[in-house]
Amino acid sequence: MKQQFSVSEINTCWVNGELFTPTEKAVSAIDHGIIVGDAVFETIKVVNGSPFAVTRHLKRLVESSQGMGLNAPDSNEVLKAIEEVLNADRGAERLRITWSSGPGPLSSSRGYDKGTLLIASSEGTNWPSSEKIHLSKWTRNENSALRGIKSTSYAENVIALKAANDLGCSEAIFLNTKGDICEGTGTNIFFVIDEILITPSLDSGCLAGITRDLIIELTPVVERDISLQEISKASEAFLTSSTRDISAISAIDELVLPETIGNLTKSLKKKFANLIESNIDP
Repeated sequence: MKQQFSVSEINTCWVNGELFTPTEKAVSAIDHGIIVGDAVFETIKVVNGSPFAVTRHLKRLVESSQGMGLNAPDSNEVLKAIEEVLNADRGAERLRITWSSGPGPLSSSRGYDKGTLLIASSEGTNWPSSEKIHLSKWTRNENSALRGIKSTSYAENVIALKAANDLGCSEAIFLNTKGDICEGTGTNIFFVIDEILITPSLDSGCLAGITRDLIIELTPVVERDISLQEISKASEAFLTSSTRDISAISAIDELVLPETIGNLTKSLKKKFANLIESNIDP
């Protein structure tokens, strides 16, 4: 299933203190976030006009900035900008926060600008009740300089996801260089094997997803290396992300899971929905 996302679905943009429509020119043509992907970002779910888990997202935005060697954005400024965007777009279901190093030279060297803060709002994505996913032929480098950093350098994710979409799958999963399961192009992955819920450890090179962390806090989870051979033993599996919450996996290429939406997945979906309803900033 291909996920289509057009510019018309993006409602409001905020760049360095000003609101723009999606088609207005707002960012410098030499911004390093555009030139070389020298930027970090967060995607935040919006629930009834409020950003979900915003404190965790801003903490990770700062940590990603520090990991990239960028000056961290001012969290109070980001919160104020979020408020302005949500006031301008009352129907927003998703926020995208991007922080770049700002205008720079046409090379890998950085400039000396304060940085560019961009926030955009949009509708959410209507994901299927369960997803067929593809095991990508490309690998994630667990020794990369970008390990654990939510960088905008997403070109390999774009390529891998397109390949998965072309096969009728909604997500691609990477192995790492050791041949173990790592993560999706925009998701973390969990398996139930022998009635134990497991997920790749951060040593695999996967991102510490916000939803991933919340699931680990909601229920017992074993974080460890997961070999490719093991997934054939899984009774159920699911993806997590800020846009999906918890999304059941029906098949991994030709491997059909015995329980498309198993009891553990159902239970966690209910727990997570209750968490969202009871605590907007857990």
